[in-house]
Amino acid sequence: MANNCWDKMLKIFSWICTFLLVTAVFMVIGFLVVKGYKAVSLELIFADTRPFDALLLKRQVFGGLFPAMAGTVSLVVLSMGFALPLGLASGIFLAEYAPFRVKWFFSLLFDILAGIPSIVVGLFGFSITIFLHHFFSEQIFPCLLIASLSLSFLVLPYIIRTTQMSLESLPLQVRLTAPCLGATKLENIFLVLLPSSMSGIISGIVLAIGRCAEDTAVIMLTGAVATAGVPKSIFSSFEALPFYIYYMASEYADHSELMQGYGAALILLIISAGLFGVSYGIKNRFATKIPNRF
Repeated sequence: MANNCWDKMLKIFSWICTFLLVTAVFMVIGFLVVKGYKAVSLELIFADTRPFDALLLKRQVFGGLFPAMAGTVSLVVLSMGFALPLGLASGIFLAEYAPFRVKWFFSLLFDILAGIPSIVVGLFGFSITIFLHHFFSEQIFPCLLIASLSLSFLVLPYIIRTTQMSLESLPLQVRLTAPCLGATKLENIFLVLLPSSMSGIISGIVLAIGRCAEDTAVIMLTGAVATAGVPKSIFSSFEALPFYIYYMASEYADHSELMQGYGAALILLIISAGLFGVSYGIKNRFATKIPNRF
């Protein structure tokens, strides 16, 4: 009877926690939708520029969110492009090749790196920019490339640790089946272990994408400005939605500018949801292909 009572209490407590968490998420999303949906329009995104001309980069957009949207997507794509290969390779090495002491040391190191505040990473990127500017070339300034590298350093621990833990959590029979049939270790990793652990790896990638899309402290110190326009190259300054939202929230002059900030927050939420949707689509595609392979 006592055990059943404790089980019921734990179940009730779990449901209450789940309800509070889901309620908090929907309250935040609902608040943004209620405040921002009226401000979301083509005028907010493109201002007085024709959408077709803006999308084809024939005319620069002044006063609209299109440059910030383009900068945010460019930032996420570049950051993940830098972080994914190194993160996946490091996670595979730690899970499959590293000796115990090396694995323990680097696992602890990456756990510590995952807890570093983003402002510290931003200051590190800014310091690297100053060093390069003084000692290598005076043409080096805070730019999209440095911001992307800083963000990739910020999200790298998430990708490494989720890759490592996803591989290490696979059942022993999955690990041994291919080697018993004559597969090499490399074939076993790429044809069996990685596809089987793709669900957990994609979860880490989704977490990293969200961190890249929403972080403000890093980009504020490494290249984001208020009126840069669409970035012309990886060495130019850029606009980003998180920085725009921060700027509007702290420097708005009237109620209409504050509403623009709410609209920008809602657009950022939509972009993040779209990136998450693409990631989960890739995850589901792998999930449907894996059973057909064996």
